[in-house]
Amino acid sequence: MGRLVALDVGRRRTGIAATDVLKIIPTPIGYLPTQEVADWLVKYCADEVVDALIVGAPKQADNTDSESVKYIEPLVNRIRKLLPQLEIVHYDERYTSVLAQRSIIASGVPKSKRREKGLVDEVSAVIILRDFMESRAGIPYMK
Repeated sequence: MGRLVALDVGRRRTGIAATDVLKIIPTPIGYLPTQEVADWLVKYCADEVVDALIVGAPKQADNTDSESVKYIEPLVNRIRKLLPQLEIVHYDERYTSVLAQRSIIASGVPKSKRREKGLVDEVSAVIILRDFMESRAGIPYMK
């Protein structure tokens, strides 16, 4: 059994989350500069079994792709070249940043820590992963 890993890709930073091996709990891993994510993922996959990579797909309210796709696709293409065996799933990430900000505030994170821009990316990755898992409730996700 392997983990699911989620990315909330941004122009500068990418939030990362992963499940436990039983795929029950999504946990924040952190965030990295976007240009470092593919190399980090190669190292992570060397140490951990990863069943799939869930990449946040930014959509607009009318379901068309957001402009952010131009930052995401080059990264996804690089990951595909480096890890051709890894299944990559695009998952709608609409409003995850807003939900992440609300979640951070509700959890009592001090204002000084909330200014850390990567924190929202990290929590957004957890939300993307959680939502993906909930959408597949009762359907085991294994290769």
